Amino acid sequence: MLHRETRRAAIIGGARIPFLRAHSNYAKCSNQDMMEATLQALVTKYELAGSQLGDVSLGAVIKHSRDWNLARESVLGSGLARETPSFDIQRACGTSLSAGILIANKIALGQIDSGIGGGTDTTSDTPIVYPDSYVELLMSSYRGRTLVDRIKPWFGLRPKHFKPVVLGVEEPRTGLSMGQSTELTAKEWQITREDQDQLALESHQKAAAAWDSGFYDDLVFPFQGAERDNNVRRDSSLEQLAKLKPVFDRGPGGTMTAGNSTPLTDGAAAVLLASEEWAEQRGLPIQAYLRYGKTAAVDFIDGEGLLMAPAYAVSEMLKDTDHSLQDFDYYEIHEAFAAQTLATLKAWESPAYNRDRLGRDKPLGSIDRTKLNVKGGSIAIGHPFAATGARILATMAKLLDEAGGGRGLVSVCTAGGMGVTAIVEK
Repeated sequence: MLHRETRRAAIIGGARIPFLRAHSNYAKCSNQDMMEATLQALVTKYELAGSQLGDVSLGAVIKHSRDWNLARESVLGSGLARETPSFDIQRACGTSLSAGILIANKIALGQIDSGIGGGTDTTSDTPIVYPDSYVELLMSSYRGRTLVDRIKPWFGLRPKHFKPVVLGVEEPRTGLSMGQSTELTAKEWQITREDQDQLALESHQKAAAAWDSGFYDDLVFPFQGAERDNNVRRDSSLEQLAKLKPVFDRGPGGTMTAGNSTPLTDGAAAVLLASEEWAEQRGLPIQAYLRYGKTAAVDFIDGEGLLMAPAYAVSEMLKDTDHSLQDFDYYEIHEAFAAQTLATLKAWESPAYNRDRLGRDKPLGSIDRTKLNVKGGSIAIGHPFAATGARILATMAKLLDEAGGGRGLVSVCTAGGMGVTAIVEK
């Protein structure tokens, strides 16, 4: 498939709408509404109206059947040329980071010159599903060849058929929610409640400072009356966080609360990527380069914590690129739960884990925590599942651009025991 030398994939920049707690301003918005608004903001920001891009990759995790062609429909309402192709993708919380990596790879291979990776999610507009028995009744009526055949199934209609099936958040293979799974990881790694609350507090403090400094002014665009992320708690304190009760293990050993976990969030984000030539022709400054991406999966059923795959993905990515864990100026690690982030950091420091699980002679070691999620993390900003990767990628690119250079590590854990990671450089 490769007929020329590979080239660098440039990150021009990103855009998103404010990330809001579920059932607030976006309560009546669909995934397509939010994705279109985000793409429109990106189109306006970079004067792309009527432009035909090489490809666009978008996705959502919680998705209506009506959104079977979400990416294409969102592009058609974005202001881009209607000739711009697009495709849907879904890798749980790693969706939009995976989308960005896919677009970057196509640019590197010379298949396209420009593209967008992004994602959207809402838990306010959750698909309502009815029992299988009701579906069977409907389909039996539909398949009837005569009027009698179509009417007969309806005599079996009962009140129970109208009871919605609650959307499950459990892993099908284990029956555990992501929070319950991470609570097990917190116990395994002896992650204390105090340490989790401290990381959560830092997430809010950094996000509030970033908003105050204007960092997000050209990354976040108003939508539905919202101008800022509404989960950031600038007045949060360790004392307030300590008062919250555990939610995943309500016994004396529970450590994970609503305060040190991400909230249910609605939102969308996207990143524009291109070749250097395309950017130069359009007079668009390059913020950074997406240099490498790596994905890993773990056996979370019998052998590993559900959200520990990034520990493996980062390890293998560093082997591939001949970097050490300390060779980075910034670290953007998705805070699905404070416990997950802390367990990953602890795993990289563990001699036994590095030897037995990661196949390393010595530990990856520790990172400088002052370089971690410096503009706030998912606990403060929120986590619309498929949108988080693009938010993080855009944040990292701007950080490196403002610093005038450097290298950043991006890591996102996902449902299903997977992890998506990347290296961004300038």
